[in-house]
Amino acid sequence: MIIESVCNKYSVWDIIKLMYFLVITKLIYPRQRIIRRPFTIRGGKMIDWGKKLTTGVGCRIEAFIADGNNNSKIHFGDRIQLNDYVHISSVKSITIGDDVLIASHVYVSDNSHGSYKGDKNDTSPLIIPTKRPYYTAPVKIGNRVWIGEGVIIMPGVTIGDGSIIGAHSIVNKDVPENTIAAGSPAKIIKHWNDITQKWEKS
Repeated sequence: MIIESVCNKYSVWDIIKLMYFLVITKLIYPRQRIIRRPFTIRGGKMIDWGKKLTTGVGCRIEAFIADGNNNSKIHFGDRIQLNDYVHISSVKSITIGDDVLIASHVYVSDNSHGSYKGDKNDTSPLIIPTKRPYYTAPVKIGNRVWIGEGVIIMPGVTIGDGSIIGAHSIVNKDVPENTIAAGSPAKIIKHWNDITQKWEKS
């Protein structure tokens, strides 16, 4: 059964809170749709917010200065929706396209404490984790991407336009456009067929 649209039925208290968040948003972030609080921002001057951003509660967006570089680190497109407790952390570059939907408890990061790829840049386990040099690689999320509940997106990943990431997946490799990826680690399970206009098993 296909349902074209749904709507929330808010309680009186929910409506009051919603109006409060809406007023605060328009005063502080006039280009955005609604920012629910609490909302944590670190390195706000290094974040390009786009327009008409919507957030749930408890979101944490942080951009760090690395080696004295305080250029823009996080680039939001327009009409992005972040649900509750999304955490985005950038040392180098995270780009999120237009019309992206991100479910709750999602973590997106372009960095980690150390490198563990099995090459000459590997980090010694004898170094305290908080003292290890940061490994960084840009993350890019395309337009119209839907990221499910509890997903983790690792450094260096590109997710193509129109793709879907299944709930609780760990994405450590690129995901092509118009595909569905799921699992830990995430693997391509379906792709969109332009001819049949259906999602088909890969």
